[in-house]
Amino acid sequence: MMYAVVDCDNCFVSCERVFQPQLLGKPVIVLSNNDGCVVARSNEAKALGIKMGEPFFKIKEMCRTHNVHIRSSNYVLYADMSNRVMSILRDEVGPGLMEQYSIDEAFLTLHDDSYDYRPWGEALVKKIAQWTGMPVSIGIAQTRTLAKAATWFAKRWKGYNKVCIIGNEEQREKALKALPVEEVWGIGWRSQGKCNYHNIHTAWDLTQKSESWIRNVFTITGVRTWNELRGISSITTVLTGDRQTICTSRSFEKMESELERLEMYVSNYAAHCAEKLRAQKSVCNMVTVFLQTNRFRDDLPQHDAGLTVSLLTPASSNHEIVQAALHALRACYQKDYQYKRAGVIVSGVSPRTAIQQDLFDTLTPEQRNKLNRLSEVVDTINQRMGRDTMILGIQQFPNDQQTGEALSFRDLIRHEYRSRCYTTNINELLEVK
Repeated sequence: MMYAVVDCDNCFVSCERVFQPQLLGKPVIVLSNNDGCVVARSNEAKALGIKMGEPFFKIKEMCRTHNVHIRSSNYVLYADMSNRVMSILRDEVGPGLMEQYSIDEAFLTLHDDSYDYRPWGEALVKKIAQWTGMPVSIGIAQTRTLAKAATWFAKRWKGYNKVCIIGNEEQREKALKALPVEEVWGIGWRSQGKCNYHNIHTAWDLTQKSESWIRNVFTITGVRTWNELRGISSITTVLTGDRQTICTSRSFEKMESELERLEMYVSNYAAHCAEKLRAQKSVCNMVTVFLQTNRFRDDLPQHDAGLTVSLLTPASSNHEIVQAALHALRACYQKDYQYKRAGVIVSGVSPRTAIQQDLFDTLTPEQRNKLNRLSEVVDTINQRMGRDTMILGIQQFPNDQQTGEALSFRDLIRHEYRSRCYTTNINELLEVK
């Protein structure tokens, strides 16, 4: 059995370039929510020394000097483009043989060990580019970890023509001796210091250690990675399953001190957490709210606060999650502080089929069912008409002072450099002159 990893090259930047070809060959960065920090870079931007996670305010002048093109994150566009790529991959290998690992990456199961997969891989790269405009790289090997390593080479050396295959022992040894240990899937930069301390600098160095040593230093997870690098398949699936903790948080465009404004933010965060719960058919029994001031403002008093509210009966409806979040907010809020960030975390997640009603619950099963059905209707309308088309009253923000129109939660997130939603919003289609 063989495995292929298909990885979109610089995914967010590539999504922008599909509809803005003038960005090809130019340094491009994509910023996080509220234009806070760098979350994606083109190869040209990397060459300028721009680091992942770099705060935008630190490099703003440098971007201007080097004519770096800046885009705010446009996750609606990125998700739609990802779905198009994943649909092609799913059709390519058939049902059950494609596992999406992230928004820009998927594993494919290939059964025939003796088949020459290079022509197939090169044809798939061209097909995805032709059908979606997205550039991808493909790594193929006998294990998932080796396939990830092959993708690392496919991205960096043009001679592979976007497809690298580690198909025999000679290729495996050559690849592992050239692969930095921090680039190994399952090791990463977090364990790089530990590896270097033990004089392990390449993936090959790691494979030369004994299994007992690996188990002692890196535990059972490290043993799986060690086996995979040696060509022994030890990872049966890459699907992560439902999330056990869901968090929605943002930094405000300007500092907020009024409780009413904070309630509007927190209620929106809570509603979005509830929406994610329902999407994975789950409920939660704990809702946590946290507030933070601006730690970079030494001239202002600092305050970090948080509170967790337990739900008598696990829930996922907007009404119950928002109500619990507002209760926590009002308990930890202090009016003498300027808050820069807030967030909501839902935890204690379990399947919604395993709900047991609490004896002291104030809601009857019929009332809870009505709230759940109402939330599902809201989800359906928002999916068809756009996010936040229908919201709770407490989520409503004041009207815009210039236009008089009601503002949505999305309007209050800074996205000064956002491109259009070319594929999902009929009012933002690509214009051809």
